Amino acid sequence: MRLRLADRMEVSLGQGFFPYGEKMAKDISTKQRMENGALAVTLTSEENRVCFLRLRWNFTDAEQMRESVKVLGDAWERSYGDLAWLPMDAERRLPWVCAVSNGTDSTLDYNGRWTMCFGVKTQPGAFCLWQLDRESVTLTCDVRNGGTGVLLRGRTLNVCEIVMQEYRDVSAFQAMTQFYRLLCDQPLRTISPIYGANNWYYAYGKSSAGEIRQDAALISHLSGDAENRPFMVIDDGWQKNPTDGPWDKGNDRFPDMKGLCDDMKALRVRPGLWVRYLADERGETPGITEEMRLSRNPHYLDPSHPAVLQKVMEDTKRFTEDWGYQLIKHDFSTCDIFGFWGFQRKGFMAEDGWRFFDETKTSAEIIVQFYRTIFESAAPGTVILGCNVIGHLAAGLVHLNRTGDDTSGVEWERTKKMGVNTLAFRQPQHRVFFDMDADCVGITGKIDWAKNGQWLRLLSVSGTPLFVSCQPDQAKGQIEADLQEAFRLAAAQRDTLIPLDWMENPWPERWMVNGEEMRFCWDE
Repeated sequence: MRLRLADRMEVSLGQGFFPYGEKMAKDISTKQRMENGALAVTLTSEENRVCFLRLRWNFTDAEQMRESVKVLGDAWERSYGDLAWLPMDAERRLPWVCAVSNGTDSTLDYNGRWTMCFGVKTQPGAFCLWQLDRESVTLTCDVRNGGTGVLLRGRTLNVCEIVMQEYRDVSAFQAMTQFYRLLCDQPLRTISPIYGANNWYYAYGKSSAGEIRQDAALISHLSGDAENRPFMVIDDGWQKNPTDGPWDKGNDRFPDMKGLCDDMKALRVRPGLWVRYLADERGETPGITEEMRLSRNPHYLDPSHPAVLQKVMEDTKRFTEDWGYQLIKHDFSTCDIFGFWGFQRKGFMAEDGWRFFDETKTSAEIIVQFYRTIFESAAPGTVILGCNVIGHLAAGLVHLNRTGDDTSGVEWERTKKMGVNTLAFRQPQHRVFFDMDADCVGITGKIDWAKNGQWLRLLSVSGTPLFVSCQPDQAKGQIEADLQEAFRLAAAQRDTLIPLDWMENPWPERWMVNGEEMRFCWDE
């Protein structure tokens, strides 16, 4: 199907949809225009609060898909082991992107293969959801402010830029990789590949400055003489309150955050720091007024409020300029804003009935500005790693994105479910939207190394960032040797990885690594 103007456009003010132009409020105007290979959609309203736009394209007889096909979408934020190619289902809601393909990638014979992709460009002004049936494709755009219609007051909102593309005689994986390149105009790239360690999956928040120094020394040793030095990321547990603000100093186990940062640099690792900017569940963050809190839940700060963005800016400058940390991992913001993890919402993220402090912007615009504030406030050269961020809104504002839910240092099935799935299905976004982080290899001795070592091996040849959480007493013998080899590869990240059986298996076992097939057995 070639990109064209929608056959039908509908608008919702919160009480159902009505066709644009029919019984329409006089102050509402929407436009479609072809521009630079995309279909740009805009919306203007003076007084009415608009909630949704819906566009529908009817397939011609030649465009209708009569053969057996499978369909794939993306996820609102992280995936949860749930990405999969599935048979066409008109009720299935597909965030951001919809791909439909015939055949299979497993055979390596792509003659007669085709893949049709529908998507919106990154950093849109709305949350965008696709639905596909045999006769049409539909895009619904959530332009609400929280769970209430946005009050534009005459401003023209750039809702989204729609892209459609058909690919012939290539695999579905190749098609999606090419398609994602059309969706992101300015991805962030790091100067050198990112790899290293994060202490979460063996410490789980119970750590100290001394243990971080021990971790840093181990990671430095494992990386040998590599010119590109590894990161050591301090996860949750350094701040006063577990998984909560304030963020202005460390706790008794972390008495000197700047001094610890300097010590890590002396050990020849690059220091990183975890933060949950919007959490204030205990109400101990200085200077926070009631209007700076989310109306949905006052335990969390409202990122549309200028004073909250100022606080985010000050915290980021403290971490990167005053203390000297070179990577910021910001976490939890999607759940803090909406009250849900992505897998809990089959439709849009926001429940009805609440709104942000600034009612004149859409949720998507507010979240993009929050991400931009973090990025622009950090010292030059700082690596920004998003976790529980919305990838389609964060692309261009994070260098790395944790694209799946947590793996584990104690439960192999969780590592397999979350890690392998996101590595396969988010791989087309790697180095296109951001560098994708499929999460850590947790090494505690509680998971059989015959399984966990395969996960390390796959990550090390993926060409993506590699992070491990290694309990120090485990880094010996075969595990130490495997880690040293993995870090050698991760310091360069020159490998290419393609899943082969991903159209049949949510946790692929057959992969193409640098043009040669490798097999992994996750269940034995």
